[in-house]
Amino acid sequence: MRENFELVSSDELTKILKKSNISSWNELTDFIKNLPYGRNDNRTDLSLVLKDKKGTCSSKHALLKEIASLNAIPNIKLILGIYKMNSSNTPKIGDILVKVNLQYIPEAHCYLFIDGERIDFTSRNSDFNRIKNDVLLEQEIEPHQVAQFKVDFHKAFIKTWIKEQNIPFSFNEIWELREQCITNLSA
Repeated sequence: MRENFELVSSDELTKILKKSNISSWNELTDFIKNLPYGRNDNRTDLSLVLKDKKGTCSSKHALLKEIASLNAIPNIKLILGIYKMNSSNTPKIGDILVKVNLQYIPEAHCYLFIDGERIDFTSRNSDFNRIKNDVLLEQEIEPHQVAQFKVDFHKAFIKTWIKEQNIPFSFNEIWELREQCITNLSA
């Protein structure tokens, strides 16, 4: 089991946590994984995860990485992974892909790499092992990159995938299918 680091920084994010009686790394990760899945209005304002009491894989893990950095908690990396999202590894997307005869859509997913282990705090039921065999690539990013960089990187990956795999849909059609999948995840 990982050492339970105390949150000692005097920055604004850590102050918000302390006002909510969260004073250690383990308390923080438990709190984050129990928050509902949902998009925040501003991808760059990590405090919204705490204020809105919800977040996505990106916002939740970016917040965790930022808090780890601010509190000198070692060996934590924020990872942007692209994986083959399908109804087997992401059941809540439903049968959207089956209806259009697609095996998967490349999906961008954020998680942490802690002491050599990939850990997903998106929800209490999240388990990196569900997608580990479907990961197409991984890249370490910084918390601020979960906004525009992640979206641009994901879109570029999908455009290349459509071309290389001769996918019979336009980028806009694939992105709309993906948005339907994400809507189902949020329900």
